[in-house]
Amino acid sequence: MNKLIITSLALFLFTYIVSNVATSITKKHYIVYMGEHSYPDSDSVISSNHDLLASVTGSIRQAKEVAIHHYSKSFRGFSAVLTAEEAQQLRETVSVISVFESKIHQIHTTHSWDFLGVDNIPQNNANTESKSDVIVGIIDHGVWPESESFDDKGLGPVPERFKGECVAGDQFTVENCNRKIIGARFYSKGFEQAAGPLESQNETFFRSARDSNGHGTHVASIVAGSVVNNASLFGIASGTARGGMPSARLAIYKTCWPTGCMDADILAAFDDATSDGVDIISISLSSSPELFDDALSIGSFHAFKKNILVSTSAGNTGDFTTKVAPWLLTVAASSIDREFNSNIHLGNSLILKGNSINPLKMDKFYPVMFAEDAAAAGVRAGKASSCKNGTLDHKLIKGKIVVCNGGGGGKGAQVLRDGGGVGMILLINPLAGINDFSLQYVIPTTVLDTNELQALLDYVDLSPYPTARISPTMTILNTSRAPKMAVFSSVGPNTITPHIIKPDITAPGVRILAAWSPVSIKSTGGRPVDYNVKSGTSMACPHASGIAAMIKSYHPSWSPSAIKSAIMTTANVMDDTNRPILESATDSPASPFNYGSGHVNPMAALDPGLVYEYDSNDIIDFLCATPGTNPTQIEMLAGTEITCSNPPIPTYNLNYPSIGVAFKNGKVAVIRTVTYVGHGPATFKAFTQKPYGVKVAVKPNVLKFKKTGERKSFRVHFKPFKTTNNTFVTGSLSWISGLYKVTSPIAVNVVSV
Repeated sequence: MNKLIITSLALFLFTYIVSNVATSITKKHYIVYMGEHSYPDSDSVISSNHDLLASVTGSIRQAKEVAIHHYSKSFRGFSAVLTAEEAQQLRETVSVISVFESKIHQIHTTHSWDFLGVDNIPQNNANTESKSDVIVGIIDHGVWPESESFDDKGLGPVPERFKGECVAGDQFTVENCNRKIIGARFYSKGFEQAAGPLESQNETFFRSARDSNGHGTHVASIVAGSVVNNASLFGIASGTARGGMPSARLAIYKTCWPTGCMDADILAAFDDATSDGVDIISISLSSSPELFDDALSIGSFHAFKKNILVSTSAGNTGDFTTKVAPWLLTVAASSIDREFNSNIHLGNSLILKGNSINPLKMDKFYPVMFAEDAAAAGVRAGKASSCKNGTLDHKLIKGKIVVCNGGGGGKGAQVLRDGGGVGMILLINPLAGINDFSLQYVIPTTVLDTNELQALLDYVDLSPYPTARISPTMTILNTSRAPKMAVFSSVGPNTITPHIIKPDITAPGVRILAAWSPVSIKSTGGRPVDYNVKSGTSMACPHASGIAAMIKSYHPSWSPSAIKSAIMTTANVMDDTNRPILESATDSPASPFNYGSGHVNPMAALDPGLVYEYDSNDIIDFLCATPGTNPTQIEMLAGTEITCSNPPIPTYNLNYPSIGVAFKNGKVAVIRTVTYVGHGPATFKAFTQKPYGVKVAVKPNVLKFKKTGERKSFRVHFKPFKTTNNTFVTGSLSWISGLYKVTSPIAVNVVSV
């Protein structure tokens, strides 16, 4: 009995220590100040700084990698990414006056990058070519070049390796390109072939790279927008706007026009972008799931072959994602810890919670009524309650705030305004996830919190003259658990190749403030704006693209799969309360088919410890084993003769950072190989969270590395003892060392045992 107790206690202590070591070793950006100096030149200061840093990091090479700034003219110092222990060692050095964490001092920000902790990540000097000249290609609606978010102040010359062009066109000249927007092209032939001339569309457009929609400007500024103080949407979400990597360059490829984006144009953009020499491609557009019959899939494969990572949006249907190719980084959308409250003040002094993007002020109280009580002649009350066109009596709603059931979104507000209504209170089923969207209205409008409905009903029923006032939106931070998975975000499992878990990752995509095209007013209640709040996986994708650009700047030689692995294996599956990430509509726990590997963690992704790499040859093997493909198709895609293995290598053995397995019976062993990208010797031990009904064994379960770049392989053995009723059960595999926790989600589908 005593031996059992001692063994259990030892196991508990070991698990506790490993868990705490893995989570407590966090690197932060520190400033090391050493006062005046007497060195003859800046180079001597920098060299001495590297020597000092090497005393705690272990080598000059590592010192150069962690150093961010050198203060070498008026005084001596530097800033670097360090652990708390390394910072303390420097504090104890005789020549050091002080060491302190580099923090931001702002009251409010646009917040999504703050929520991700990017302000703790040092931004590389924009004048240092080897570190800041990452080029991100944006395939979208174009760009509004005059936006402050694309100011090129502080950026160095355009990288010589960039081969792109700045193509002039309608209200867009070569002068609209600068050291931030270094290239701009537009493609309309495919669209016009299908839809007719642009002039026939009866929509605002520019036959150039200029953005008339706003979407392209929005996503481009999320990726790499320059720092802009006091940005907001009529005071909402006010603060400092910035992209994930403000020092990155942008190459714009406009493929989208008033009613859509054509495959032919998209593929032309991929062709140019790949040839131009971009490092990352960000594309927030829809596509079909077929690997061989989709422009995004084909174009991104060739980009992958040329060492370019393609980041794309998972989709906004809430249904199965179509972005299933393993060479894509597929990004789901989740919330941040910010709410936009637009409360309802009742005439009896009661205040009800509402949620809306509402910049409009009400200067007094107005009568309030339910729409069903204002039904037009011959219209049933139930039908009138939705506030659709033709259902309301204009005489009854004139000068009133009307409570609408659903309200048809912005159309309901337009109906009320046309009938003389002055405000709208929306009643929405929580499962609709209305707070995940970014609707704006032509009259003061708010969505009533469902917990407040009874109070509103009682007041309107009991008061002889019920009145109300809708307040403008207030931006509230840290009021709810975050992130939560957006209701619209498309999900898995993968409908084409179920052994690849999709989406890959989740990132902020709910109510994101970013730059906008002032001529695009349909979604802004008819009001021109320079910055707009939007929601969608379209907004999540550029967050991931920005993180990929950061990683590329720190690790220029890394492959697309290494960058992707770093993002995925360092992601978080817990929210800001250290509880499991939830689905926003139901508040039930989400799964890898919602968020992939988890929520992006930029700081950790810069130093992931291990990466799972695969190249175009591995993709060929994967395609050889994919049902519905044949060698001829694969040869056309690859542009070379190929020989498929016989039998083919199973698709679950692609060296992907997540593990998906679907099989009928028996047992399966999955092979993976990791590359060590840390510094110095390291030992990693495997820990698993087993899927329900499945035994999991990792062999070997300990990996020892002596140096950076060393590769080790292992097998994950799955043996089911229960069927999963043809559904996936999930778990995870983590490789943990003293500094790192490298995690892969697991999804297993067992038809029979």
